[in-house]
Amino acid sequence: MNIARYGKRNVRRFQRLPLWRRVSRKLRVLSAIAACALGFAPPSMDAHGGTVTQPAPEILTRTSAQNPVSYSPVLSWTKESNAVAYELEFFPTAVADLDPQAEDARAIFRTSQVFENAVNLPLDEIRAGLSESQPLWWRVRALDLDGEGISPFSMPAPLYASAALPRMSVPLPHPRPDRGRGSAMLFPVYSWVKPDGAKNFEVALYSVDPEQTPDAEPLAAWVAPYAEQYDDTPRMGDMTYYWRVRVLDEANRPGAWSEVSSFRMEARHWEVAVLGDSISHGGGHISYSPEDLEYSWLAYLDFPAVNLSQSGDLTQLMADRFERDVLPFSPDYLMIFCGTNDLRAGEVTVEEAIANVERLKEKCLAYGVRPIFLTLPPINPENIERVFGEEITDEWQERFAAFNAYLRGQPHIDTAAAFAPYAANGELPDWLGLDGLHEDIVGKQLIAARVNANWEAAKQAADEFLRTQIQISETRKENVHAESD
Repeated sequence: MNIARYGKRNVRRFQRLPLWRRVSRKLRVLSAIAACALGFAPPSMDAHGGTVTQPAPEILTRTSAQNPVSYSPVLSWTKESNAVAYELEFFPTAVADLDPQAEDARAIFRTSQVFENAVNLPLDEIRAGLSESQPLWWRVRALDLDGEGISPFSMPAPLYASAALPRMSVPLPHPRPDRGRGSAMLFPVYSWVKPDGAKNFEVALYSVDPEQTPDAEPLAAWVAPYAEQYDDTPRMGDMTYYWRVRVLDEANRPGAWSEVSSFRMEARHWEVAVLGDSISHGGGHISYSPEDLEYSWLAYLDFPAVNLSQSGDLTQLMADRFERDVLPFSPDYLMIFCGTNDLRAGEVTVEEAIANVERLKEKCLAYGVRPIFLTLPPINPENIERVFGEEITDEWQERFAAFNAYLRGQPHIDTAAAFAPYAANGELPDWLGLDGLHEDIVGKQLIAARVNANWEAAKQAADEFLRTQIQISETRKENVHAESD
């Protein structure tokens, strides 16, 4: 490993992320006033407009001379859900006068290129020159998008290591959340802790346990450049799925497989289902995926719902996959949250998006499903461009407004209205959605709160809508029959 790329003493901050904070203090203050009036407060601000620190992470990897780790261990700490990344510092001895609010020049190793609350590092290179009986001391803090600390450093902890223990050589899969609101997802995401230095991975999915059936052929396989893989095929049925991952070297030669992970997604009746794009699939704050359920608005609902959303979907794609993805769950009510991907770019007109929604509505009525549409919250074009490199049409606000006006004529919940008091310029403020597109925790809570508060009324409207449409259809049939007579 090249220690210089981690920034030994000289931190290299977020080279893969944009450095920005463009929202003015005036807009943040206006947002704060509106938020407090409705009971949702933005992050606290100090006298200079900065973000008040979060609690320090707690180190979970605890070692002793009797209980060491290997020279290539997985180090972990408690997750800070407001962090974009983490900074770790290592010291050759215990230092009594460390400032918990600032980096220390006495660190022999420092990295801020850690984007989850676990990392694999080569301790033999970091601790070069130390005897095996001598521990390193390490600490960690949470960082924002600018690379500034949003928490103090943790208390330093000793890190004993032994060369006799096996090094980490394969990826460590993250378990998929299998319980709790929002955990029932049709489109899984596979993620793992990567071995230090690994850049490419092969992921394989099976219908049988490949450890028990070594000659099993995978249902699907992917090459992933990051430590996660979004599955673009729905995974459901009365079966268990198994997956594993391995490192590919620079010549694409595979290493050993990781341990096997498994999950199930039974196709059964649900009272409520959600059909949408990445806003409903989950994730946000740049570093979090749908597996991080605190970034799923379904996790904050007062009732269970199955998540049939797929990241990147357009309204046409949702209509096209309705029979395949919705009908196996035979929902009584289908919340449909769509249109953001269509209307933020210029390729799809408002009329075309509405036509696709009409298709969705017709499909719901044909199968006795009660549709409930959710209006579109605002976005932030500047932040989207900086984070994703995507340009947004200048007419996005007019397009969103026209689409939402149409949706308000359907059975709906007006989630857009929940964001209006916070968007002083009509755009999503960064404290509600750092990347400008996906709402973060408070934003997802805003969506869920609006759904919860209006759920009974929305169900009644959807019930009445279905009854009315059935009556209209029956009347038309009677008129046709009478005319034929």
